Amino acid sequence: MVPLSELAIPILLSAVFVFLASFVFHMLIVAWHHGDLDRLPDEPRVMDALRPFNLPPGNYMMPMGSGPASMKDPVFIEKMTKGPVAFLTVMRSGPPAMAKELTLWFLYVILVSIFAAYIAGRALPYGANYLDVFRFAGTTAFAAYGLGLMPESIWWKRKWSATIRSMIDGLIYALLTAGTMGWLWPAAM
Repeated sequence: MVPLSELAIPILLSAVFVFLASFVFHMLIVAWHHGDLDRLPDEPRVMDALRPFNLPPGNYMMPMGSGPASMKDPVFIEKMTKGPVAFLTVMRSGPPAMAKELTLWFLYVILVSIFAAYIAGRALPYGANYLDVFRFAGTTAFAAYGLGLMPESIWWKRKWSATIRSMIDGLIYALLTAGTMGWLWPAAM
């Protein structure tokens, strides 16, 4: 068993590698995620129609039922049939600024690396074989980066193509995490 304190360098370095890889996927290889979202037809009119409601940031559904019983309510069924049916995420208005999101992303990446190190550290001793470390850390990291995305398509109707691309990103992040952990795993004492 290897304590987390002994894995601080692999945790931080793997987080840096993942952060840099995500930068490459989202800022340099722009076409990779370009099709993840669709533009609304006549976007300016839709924006003008929603603006007077001054919606606070949040997640909305329309139509929105009052609970499970509403799924049998003829009025609710009529609204669902007539449409549009939508999930809507409203963000704060203003010029694009990503400092907060990038900071939170980096903290998340560190958290995933901590869990990958924790699982591998509990399962494996000092001086463990590279591939054993790779397997434990990589599986844990992929569960966090990749598998957790599937409910977005199952329940929130995100395009499966976008989810699969993000899962491929997650696989690469997991491989970077696993490789870094295996490379820097503490030697036998």
